[in-house]
Formats: sequence, structure tokens, C-alpha cells
Amino acid sequence: MSMIYGRLVSVHPSSGCGRLRVFDEYGRPFIILKEQQAKNRVKGLEAQKSNILAAKSISSILRTSLGPKGMDKILVSQDGDVTITNDGATILERMEVSHQVAKLLVELSASQDDEIGDGTTGVVVLAGALLEQAEKLLDRGIHPVRVAEGYEKAAEVAIKTLEEIADRVAFSKDNVEPLVATAMTTLNSKIINVHKRKMAEIAVNAVLGVADIDRHDVNFDMIRLEGKAGGSLEDTELVNGIVIDKDFSHPQMAKVVKDAKMCILTCPFEPPKPKTKHKLDINSKEAYDKLYKYEQEYFKEMVQQVKDSGANMVICQWGFDDEANHLLLQNGLPAVRWVGGVEIEHIAIATGGRIVPRFSELSAEKLGRAGTVREVSFGTTKERMLVIEDCANSNAVTVLVRGGNKMVVEEAKRSLHDAMCVVRNLIKDNRVVYGGGSAEIACSIAVSKYAETMVGVDQYAIRAFADALDDIPLALAENAGLSPIEELAAAKSRQIREGSSVIGLGLDQVSEIDDDHSWDMRKLGVFETLIGKQQQLQLATQVVKMILKIDDVISMGQYQ
Repeated sequence: MSMIYGRLVSVHPSSGCGRLRVFDEYGRPFIILKEQQAKNRVKGLEAQKSNILAAKSISSILRTSLGPKGMDKILVSQDGDVTITNDGATILERMEVSHQVAKLLVELSASQDDEIGDGTTGVVVLAGALLEQAEKLLDRGIHPVRVAEGYEKAAEVAIKTLEEIADRVAFSKDNVEPLVATAMTTLNSKIINVHKRKMAEIAVNAVLGVADIDRHDVNFDMIRLEGKAGGSLEDTELVNGIVIDKDFSHPQMAKVVKDAKMCILTCPFEPPKPKTKHKLDINSKEAYDKLYKYEQEYFKEMVQQVKDSGANMVICQWGFDDEANHLLLQNGLPAVRWVGGVEIEHIAIATGGRIVPRFSELSAEKLGRAGTVREVSFGTTKERMLVIEDCANSNAVTVLVRGGNKMVVEEAKRSLHDAMCVVRNLIKDNRVVYGGGSAEIACSIAVSKYAETMVGVDQYAIRAFADALDDIPLALAENAGLSPIEELAAAKSRQIREGSSVIGLGLDQVSEIDDDHSWDMRKLGVFETLIGKQQQLQLATQVVKMILKIDDVISMGQYQ
């Protein structure tokens, strides 16, 4: 028994917990924590400030990558793999983020990438700007819930404003220029912006090849992106068919197969093996000859079943030994082995074939059909790929990306994916808003006007939202080496003076009116999809609301 703070208590050490269980004279328990343990719990304003600081640090990393003049990041993994990119989702995905709230921004960028495919950097920068403004309001004593409510009201006004200033762009299969212009806007900030016209056309043609414009639907599964280091970015091409990083299994097999009828197998070209443990003793030449003869017959039977089905080409998910390879060559059956499961599925869909798990199930109606299958080689190396063209299901397309090295190829693939996502979004909803920060400036002006109609504390949060929207054009100007405040003020004053929501920052153009870079984005052809911009505002506001409502951080395992 002990006396603590004048009370009679009994003390029992708690095993393995680093704490004491204490009972008072009535048997009621309470816990005495060590000083170090108490520090693992952060509460109230301190917790909110800590969370905002962590989120702002993530946002500041991506801020310099925003826009056409944004900088690239180099990321080195634990295995020494190097990635060079300015894609927000890729940067955050490859970073090792340990803070709980910072992980929310990583998930925010991933959500934007999954849903829209573009704007992954802008959504994180906007969230960081909203949190920075919220921190100032918290320092002035405004409750975080009131800040979150004000942000929600402001976001509704901004989204409504975007709908009002949006334009519809008319396009068809004969007139794809609006789609190309939108894809070029996306590619402006990418490593491949030198060849943005050609890359935009490849992205548009790839999407249109698998799109059903009447239903506003795009089957993205039918587009493959394959890369091969070597050559230049200009050598990138769109193939109406499937390209796989494989070659024919024997160097003497035909390099071109016309009117291909291919059997697609997921069973190996080898004799069956018992499922149980077994031991086979061969103690005479006759026994060995008998086993060899059995294997030969089995191989011949498999090859004959393939020929009987009418196939003139074999694609196999598994490998086969030299004996089977030789028999296939003798029977004039070009073969491809070790084709991955995803590639097998793509080939089956594109050629209209069925994936066959057993030789006994082969039949003519299960064969895939293609006009030409050819093997192409690259440079002076032995690198080869197979191109399957004029497939029965002609919707399948492949973009073959070339580049000076693996890093350039991977970044080009990511850039083309973003451009294709934007084209898909425009086919689904052909409304656009103009870029160069013009949409954010228009929303900022509208939200500021709305704040003047409000009474009470909410107007502070709504004005803060308008200030946060200005952070996007500020970052664009800053990354281009311009004076951010002067450029933003010039663009905003022109929007108010001319009543036009299309005035933004033409970073490479000098204004014909004043000596600044405010410019009509419609003339420059810089625009983005409406649904992408709306999604940015919605996602950023939701995450910021979530972060502001956290007032207690408990590190599990240390504080219990």
C-alpha cells in the first residue's frame, strides 16, 4: 500500500507494458503513465498544426513540378532503381511516406489518377494551399469545424462556377483537332513535350480506335503500352494490333506468318508428370528406349492435335524443351513460348480466340485469327518483338514507345497514359475549361464575391478558399521564373475588367495590352476537361476537411 497525492492506493506492476496499474481504496483502477509515453499522444490545436505541417511538406515537394515549366524529380529505390518524373501520382507512390496524415495526400493523388488520370500534381498543391490558409484561421481562434464548413460552401460555389464558364467542344472521327489540342495541353508539362503534336495524335488515335463515340464509352483494356529502349522518341508508333516482347522459339522458324490461325495454350508442350512423389529406375537400354519412344509419341500426338485443329501458329504460356521445339519446326508451326498471362488474355481478346487448357480440347472454332504476325528486330542487338496485326477484333491497339534509355521510355509511357485518360474524359463529357490558371482565377473571383454576401465566421473561411485557389496560378508563374504576384494581379484584373473567364497565364507569350503574360487561353488553345477540374476541387476539399477534423493523434503500441 502507498500514498499518492494524499490517497491510499495499492500498486501492481503490469507485465510488459511499461506502466503501473493503480487501485484506490475503493478498488477503482487508474493508470500512471511514464513521461515518455505521454509524449506519444498529441491533442487539440497542437495535433492540427502537426497534421497541417506534414501535409504542407508533401505539397511543397510537388509544387515545383506543377505546370509546363515544372521541374522533374529523381527517385532512387532501395534496390537502386532510378525513376525520373514530374507526374504527381508517381512521385508520391515511389516516396516512402511514414506520417499518417501525409499518407492521406498520397491517397488523394492516387484517387485523382484512378478517376481522371490527370491533374495529380494540381490536386495536392491545392490541398496544401487550403491547409496553409486554414492554419492562419486557426491561429486567429476560429474553430476547425467552422473552417471546414466554410470550405464546403466555397467548393460548391467554385464547382458551380466551373460549370457556368465551361465550353462544349464539338468533335467527330473526321474532326479530332479539339481532342489533339486537349492532349497537347496535358503533354505540355511532360518530358515528351518536344514531340507533343505527334504524341497527342498517337494518344487520340489510340483512344478513338477502341472508343464507341455514340455511347460515349472507351474500353481502356484494349490499349496496350509497350516500351523498348533504343531509338528516339520520334520513333514511337501506333500499331493496330498487339505487340509482345517475345520472339519465335526457334531461329529457323518463319519470321512472317500470313493469315495466321493461332492456338492459344495454357498447357506445356511436355509429357505429363505425376502429381505424387515418384521414382523411376532405368536399368537397361531397352527400358530407356521404351521411355524415349513414349515421349516421342506423346510429342507427336500433341503436334498432330495442333495441326488437326487447322492452326498454323502456336502461342504457349509455358515453355517447351528442344525436342518439342524441333518437332514444331519440322511441322512448319511457328511457336512463341513464355507468354505472360495478361498478354495471353490480350491476344485472345484481339484475335477472337479461346484460351485452351488442354490439347484434347483444341478445335477450329477456338483458334484466334490475324492478318499478319511478324517478328521485328531493333538496331544491331538481338532484341526482337512480335507484332500481331489485322486482328479479328480490330479494336485492339498497341503504342510502341521508343526512347534513349529505360527511364525516358517509362516516363513517356506515363505521359501518354495521362494524355489518353484526358481524351477518354473528353469523349465521355465534351465540356472543357481553359487552362493557364484562368479557371482557378475565375473561381477565386466568384468565391470572393460570394464571401461578401455571407455574415459570421464562415466568410473568413470562404475568403481563405479564394486565396488558396490563387495559389495554382502563383505556382505556375513561379515555376516559369516570372514574378508570381504581378502576373496573378495582371490576369485577375483583366478578367474583372473584361468580364472574361478565359484570361490566364500564357507563360511563353507577352500580353499585347500590358507588359505581362496575361493572355486569352482560348486563342492559345490551352484547355482542360471540366470533370477533371471539378474532381480536383472536390477531392482536395474532402481531404482538407478530414485533416481539419482530427484533434487527437494516438500512436498505437506506445500509448495505451
